[in-house]
Amino acid sequence: MKLNTLGIAHLFLEQRVPKGGLCIDATMGRGKDTAFLCELVGEEGRVIAFDIQQEALDSTEALLREKGLRERAELRLQSHAEMDTAAEPGSVDAVVFNFGYLPGGDHTIFTHPETSIVAIDKALTLLKDHGVVCACIYHGGDTGYEERDALLEHLKTIDPKHYTVLVTDFRNRPGDPPIAVFILKEV
Repeated sequence: MKLNTLGIAHLFLEQRVPKGGLCIDATMGRGKDTAFLCELVGEEGRVIAFDIQQEALDSTEALLREKGLRERAELRLQSHAEMDTAAEPGSVDAVVFNFGYLPGGDHTIFTHPETSIVAIDKALTLLKDHGVVCACIYHGGDTGYEERDALLEHLKTIDPKHYTVLVTDFRNRPGDPPIAVFILKEV
C-alpha cells in the first residue's frame, strides 16, 4: 500500500476520534471523509458535514445511504466558515478539511483563503480538549498556490500554549502533492 496524504490523515483520525463522538467534515466533497467519520463515531456518534455545492451534498448523501450511515450525519449546504452555527464551543472531537475543489467537479469552484482561515479559527473554538483538526491542502493546478501559502502562514500564528500544529509533506513526490496538517488542542 502506497501511503498518501489522505491515508495519513485517516490513520491519525482513527487514533483520535472516539465512539459516540461529534465530528465535523468541513468540506464534504464526495462524502468519503464524512462516511469515514460516521464509521469512527459509531451508532451513538454524529457527523455534521458542510459544502457549498449541491453536487457534493448529493454525492455524500448517496454514499452514506449505500453504506447504511445516513442516520449518523447531518448534511448542510453551507460554507465551512459557518460551522459555528452547528455546534457549541468545546463540543467537537475532530474537524476535517480538504482544501481545493470537488473531485470530478467544476474546477472553477474551490476553497479560498478568506473563508478557509475563518473556518480553521472557528474549528479551533469548537474543539474539545484534546480534539483535533485534520486538513489536507490540495494546491497547484487549477487552484494555484494562494490558499496554500495563506494557510501555511496562518498556521504559524496559532497560539502554541493551547495548540500543537504539525505540517507534513512528501519531499520526494513529483508535482504538487497535497500537504497534511494536524492541529491538536492542548489542555
